Amino acid sequence: MEWVSAENVIAVCTAVLGIIASAAALWYERRVPRRKRVGYRVQMDTPIGSDVGTGRANVRLGLFRETPGVDMSDATLVLLRIENDGSQSIADNDYTGIDLHGLTVEFEDRTIRGVAVTQPTGSEHLMDHFTPSGGMRNTENLLHLPRVPLNRGQHFKLLVLLTGAPVGSAVRVSGGIRDGEVMPNRSTTPDDKPPLFSRSARIITVLMTACVMTLATIIVVREDAPPIGCERGTLRVVGSTAFAPVARELAQKYTSDCPGSTIRVETHGSNAGLDELVREGARVGAKGGSPGVIALSDGPRPKRYTQLREDRVAVSVFAVVVNDALPVRDLSAADLRKIYRGEIRDWNHFAGVPRSPRRPILLVSRNASSGTREVFQRRVLNGLEPANSSRDCESPDFPSAPVVRCELTSTEEVLDTVARLPGAIGYSELRSGTPLKGIRRLSIDGAAPSVDDIGDTSYPYREIEYAYTYGRPPADSLASSFLTYMGRGGGQEIIRTHGHLPCATPKGLRVCGEG
Repeated sequence: MEWVSAENVIAVCTAVLGIIASAAALWYERRVPRRKRVGYRVQMDTPIGSDVGTGRANVRLGLFRETPGVDMSDATLVLLRIENDGSQSIADNDYTGIDLHGLTVEFEDRTIRGVAVTQPTGSEHLMDHFTPSGGMRNTENLLHLPRVPLNRGQHFKLLVLLTGAPVGSAVRVSGGIRDGEVMPNRSTTPDDKPPLFSRSARIITVLMTACVMTLATIIVVREDAPPIGCERGTLRVVGSTAFAPVARELAQKYTSDCPGSTIRVETHGSNAGLDELVREGARVGAKGGSPGVIALSDGPRPKRYTQLREDRVAVSVFAVVVNDALPVRDLSAADLRKIYRGEIRDWNHFAGVPRSPRRPILLVSRNASSGTREVFQRRVLNGLEPANSSRDCESPDFPSAPVVRCELTSTEEVLDTVARLPGAIGYSELRSGTPLKGIRRLSIDGAAPSVDDIGDTSYPYREIEYAYTYGRPPADSLASSFLTYMGRGGGQEIIRTHGHLPCATPKGLRVCGEG
């Protein structure tokens, strides 16, 4: 199987690990109660007596030297920290013991001689709980502590004077906590702050990072291997001549990145491309296959082609263009309709154009298979263009023609002809990144053609560029891969540089959704 490659296996394993980790975290959050926990640790256990098994005497002064009735020769000092290191606050009724006290501290083989309780700044109210009536008392080696409520992260410390056993004798804290536990912990640094991530989170992060790094290494080292998502085979892209420059560059970049793929761009107009796709789909579909053809269209398919599946690729802005010898820079939609109905035949009709010599209007149009023409008729004219009346675009073929109008097969031919003939007017896609020599783009009703202003102005001459396939192509086909490539970062950048707005961008999603 072609998909079983090292990088694909690593990619699948990384995805599976991420899914399992996310599901486990969700299950834990929903099914496992958040734990309450009292943690404790000995922060100091030091000798202060002269004979505590260390082999050396200690220097003692004051009460440590002379304590009536108490043999201080084996005395030790223990500093014990008790804290709420769980995920929830602990109230006094969270302690589950039947006695008055909440916790019990056991100093193995040692006898308690004195206890001092300390608390951090801002927690002075905790001291109100350490009273005999609250359960604070000691007997021999046991110290009973009250039911002290502790917010998350809050703590107190016990400084205990002990005798009877050397340093290092066990210190244990016991007690019951509802939905929780009492257990020893260890110091964290700095300033006793808990780690940012739990141990399980760190393990998952390390594993996923290792998978991603392994995948990246395989891709870099194996220069002969195509990138993930590439497919081999042959594909034809037909349809819109307006979108052809984009399609050619996309095809060139894809085939360069993906060895083993061949993409031919053969555009003859949106409608011609859709017709060809349907014919090819019917032929190949009868054999149980899927045609390796994508048809690009300026605007939606005819309703009769129900078997075609669409992908919205970009928003294209089109422009009405005139020969730059004309001083006209803006026309109203109403005047454009009059021009194409033959009601206005001379440029001298418009302000700024000299009354003489006479400058007849020459309509340079596209043939009936053109999507650009369909968009112009639907979005600007609200009707059809007049009949073809000229083969050379300069003079009528018969005297009774209401206007001089010719039809050409491509956008390039329209632009070349308008640039060559004074008085010519035509239309094309915007091509904002391409200088148009001998041509001027017109505003319509004061709104200029601009990709940046799509959706923010009333400019009418725009349309969604569609990519059509015959049904849904297989996921591992070149057609499916190329469609995905068009919507990715590199494909989007190519679309944008040619003056179109990719539908996959945030603004493009909104405009393409409006239709």
